[in-house]
Amino acid sequence: MGTPTIGQLEREISQRVSSLYNEKLGQRPSQIICHFFDSELVISLENSVTQTERTLLDGGHEILAEQIRLLLDKIIKTELQILIEKVIGKPILDLMSNTNLATGRTGIIVILDELPTVRNPESIPKVNWKNVVD
Repeated sequence: MGTPTIGQLEREISQRVSSLYNEKLGQRPSQIICHFFDSELVISLENSVTQTERTLLDGGHEILAEQIRLLLDKIIKTELQILIEKVIGKPILDLMSNTNLATGRTGIIVILDELPTVRNPESIPKVNWKNVVD
């Protein structure tokens, strides 16, 4: 296949994250936006809250729903890191995620040690070109 474009990597990550959420949580997000910015990757998921969490919220058990989401995010974090490292072929320095149960959105920020090798690095916003080596 050769060296991918940044858009191809973003689409591949989005598809794999969607599959991971469906497999592990039984909830496929309705939309995933994935973008590289300099040495960071930002992923936004819409409708990532599970039916169980919604049921708890509707039943007035907000604290329990929050606790469950914190545990789910912690459990899935390692798998997200492995998945992303496999797609980009580079190590991740840090991965942070948070879910807003009220809006059903999850945000994931990934800090990279270095950018993935792509055909079109100029398409990545805010790249410090002094640090990019082919």
